[in-house]
Amino acid sequence: MERQWSDPEELARRYGPAVFRLAYARTGSRTDAEDVMQEVFLRLLRARPTFSGEEHAKAWLLRVAANCANDLFRAPWRKREEPLTEGLSAPAEPERGGVVEAVLALPPKYRAAVHLYYYEELSVEEIAEILGKRPGTIKSRLYRARTQMRRYLMEEEQDAQRL
Repeated sequence: MERQWSDPEELARRYGPAVFRLAYARTGSRTDAEDVMQEVFLRLLRARPTFSGEEHAKAWLLRVAANCANDLFRAPWRKREEPLTEGLSAPAEPERGGVVEAVLALPPKYRAAVHLYYYEELSVEEIAEILGKRPGTIKSRLYRARTQMRRYLMEEEQDAQRL
């Protein structure tokens, strides 16, 4: 028997963390990721799509999350952002390090592919469908991301050895 995935509360509980993680991987900001997550579930409530199964529901939510993150970068107010002045400083972020820092150092298009592949354990084909790209593009992004992360981690290790 095929179950209809139509309960927004159940979908939010079940896939909310995955949507947030993808949004965070894409934006690099907790606040922006929360905004994206809220928008995804608002769209779910408005659209009320009927899903044929669990994988269909998850793919729909992740696709909408990727699109919402893209929309966030295109927002007109983003183009008018300016760096903080010296008199108004942002609070210091706690030091991260290792793999998490390496992933966050990647360009957003690479972060999304890495996140979906390693954290959500999706196949290259599923990632391509969610991000609206060809599988070859996703493979290329994963390869380039691994190369950049390897370089970043090696530099970090060399810096640590100098201290």
